Amino acid sequence: MKPTKKAQDMTSIELARYIDQSVLKPEFTIEETKKYIQEGIDFKCKTVCVNPWAVPLAAEMCAGTETKVCPVCDFPFGQSSTASKVAQAEIILKDYAKDIAELDIVANYGWLRSGRYEEVTQDLKAVADICHQYGVAVKVILETDALTVEQVRKGCDCVVAAGGDFVKTSTGFLTGHEGNGATVEIIQIMMDQVAGKAKIKGSGAIRTREHFLQLIDMGIDRMGIGYRSTPTVLGLDK
Repeated sequence: MKPTKKAQDMTSIELARYIDQSVLKPEFTIEETKKYIQEGIDFKCKTVCVNPWAVPLAAEMCAGTETKVCPVCDFPFGQSSTASKVAQAEIILKDYAKDIAELDIVANYGWLRSGRYEEVTQDLKAVADICHQYGVAVKVILETDALTVEQVRKGCDCVVAAGGDFVKTSTGFLTGHEGNGATVEIIQIMMDQVAGKAKIKGSGAIRTREHFLQLIDMGIDRMGIGYRSTPTVLGLDK
């Protein structure tokens, strides 16, 4: 849904509510993880996006703030069995669901490339069902740079059929492909395909304020922003 006012007229706090600050690099030390979680809290980002091990830490740090926790599941490849994905989601959620806004799961995009759409849908539905049991929304990452436009459209259909709450572009960790990420063109394709039946999260290569504001004005619902780029897109790096 398009916002009621132009992004350029929003305050930095209003803009921050569009952001899941990414704190996902596997080489981060505990202190670095804490630093970038705290930055997300200080900016008043909607969530901080963290790996499963960091959920207890993020939950403790975010308690009493305007920022919630967004863990990733089966990240960044989406290649675990369905049972494994469900088990990981439940392990994450069973003690911390009250602290978690959404969970980001990676679709098996090798299956999408293979035309195994029914299998993709069932795989995602199993995770969506367990998330919804805990009152947590689920965002599904398609890894759009690895897919054709038709496969992106089919992936959107799978997410909607599975009961996913968001369709998301990218993990930010794909190799061997061009890293286009959340381009205006791919976001528009996803919006058109879901037709309001799911929300849209863009991630990957959103590094300029102009790109960030443009996606908001298009009607995007959320964006995954790397910790280095958050102050830039919010206009706080001057």
